[in-house]
Amino acid sequence: MGYPRKLTRRFRAFDNFAISFTIINIISGIFSSFGMGMNAGGPRILVFGWIGVSVMVLFVGAAMAEIASAYPTSGALYFSAGKLAKKHKGAWSWYTGWLNFVGQIGGTAATGYAAATFIQAYVSMQWSSYHPTLQQTVLITAGILVVQALANTYTVQLVAILNRISVWWLLVGMVIIVTTLIVVPDQHQSAGFVTHYANNTGFENAIYAGMLGLLVTSWTFTGFDGSFHMSEETVKATVNAPKGIVRAIGYSAVTGLLLMLALVYAIRDYGKEAGADAPPVQVLIDALGTGTAKMLLLIVIGAMLFCGLANMTSNTRQIFAFSRDGAMPGSRLWHSVSPRTRTPVKAVWLAAACSLVLVIPGWWSHVAFSAVVSVNVVGLFLAYAVPIFLRLRLGDAFQPGPWNLGRWGKPVAAIAVLWIVFSSVLFMLPQVSPIDATSFNYAPIALAVVLAIATVWWFATARRRFQGPVSYGRPDEVAAMDLI
Repeated sequence: MGYPRKLTRRFRAFDNFAISFTIINIISGIFSSFGMGMNAGGPRILVFGWIGVSVMVLFVGAAMAEIASAYPTSGALYFSAGKLAKKHKGAWSWYTGWLNFVGQIGGTAATGYAAATFIQAYVSMQWSSYHPTLQQTVLITAGILVVQALANTYTVQLVAILNRISVWWLLVGMVIIVTTLIVVPDQHQSAGFVTHYANNTGFENAIYAGMLGLLVTSWTFTGFDGSFHMSEETVKATVNAPKGIVRAIGYSAVTGLLLMLALVYAIRDYGKEAGADAPPVQVLIDALGTGTAKMLLLIVIGAMLFCGLANMTSNTRQIFAFSRDGAMPGSRLWHSVSPRTRTPVKAVWLAAACSLVLVIPGWWSHVAFSAVVSVNVVGLFLAYAVPIFLRLRLGDAFQPGPWNLGRWGKPVAAIAVLWIVFSSVLFMLPQVSPIDATSFNYAPIALAVVLAIATVWWFATARRRFQGPVSYGRPDEVAAMDLI
């Protein structure tokens, strides 16, 4: 790929799959946004929306996996965009990298914020005198980001071990939660409850409100580009990275549907639970009792913390690669690698700091979580769309890697791009009515600010010096520069 090797290649096939499976994280994604779905469409959207969006995301993942097999580098999306573009390679690569950056930051921030919310829900159950506030949520999120940054500061082996643990935590945890929700409650909703519709968004248009509920599944299925970003640390990356992407999406779709159904059928008092501060927690309490609910909540919190850790790992690799090509302010700092741990330590702390900045509006905004989720979903999926679109435009001139879709490559890519365009427009729109300063969806502003900065910087200086991914020389020349 034209780069001297700086990162240790110690991720096995399972480790690569684990990073995306952990970032997708069905427990974290479903529990953190279940309340959003209860109020925007209800069980009908939660269940059937999960199935429909999962299929669409699988198209996106398969199209990305084909590209990952051809260009297995830490730069992932922005690198492949630069290689697939027929002309203006620098511009395509530049904007893809910045969209990927803001999307990754949004994912790390949203997962930390969700974990802080559920930690406070647990504390409130333990000590009734504790009352969560927006300010406390932001402060706890900051603490979580610091701990996750410290974990990512150490060796890649530690991250790999934690990701392996996280996979089993997710799978075993999912089995425990689903089994408990099936066996313990003395009653469940009727079979037809999955068609129940609810709209508490404030918007009168039922279709619009229901489509907003699709954000639940879309938010869960973000971050599978993590396998792509870890390519340079994965053995046999041209095969293991694309397999990691597709397997993570497929396994998450099936196990996530089981968890979603278990939660939906455990609902008792819909209005009370949908209006609670943490709706899925209230569902657990009403169906299982406080003691059992607290035990399951610990599983959920652990899953969220693992998810945030994996998010930050993927995030830092994108920052490392983007800086390696001189595309970020202070690039020399962010692509430096610790000689002791062989990890991009400075990039880790940049990711943590930027994630905290994105969470700060939560100090006063009660829709901060959904806004940060929108930043994550829209930023990442638009970054996914660019190389897929360029691969589609390239047609038969695209040179696939060992893992490819054959003649199905172009139709799969076309469906993926269409879905991303539709969902990105939807999730930038208002999500709650009436719209005021505390309920405004600031996702478009956050994305616009980042893109405005990228645009100004591009036309001011970057277009003259940034021509896309850097090549350090021929394979034999690069091998001679390898630092390991």
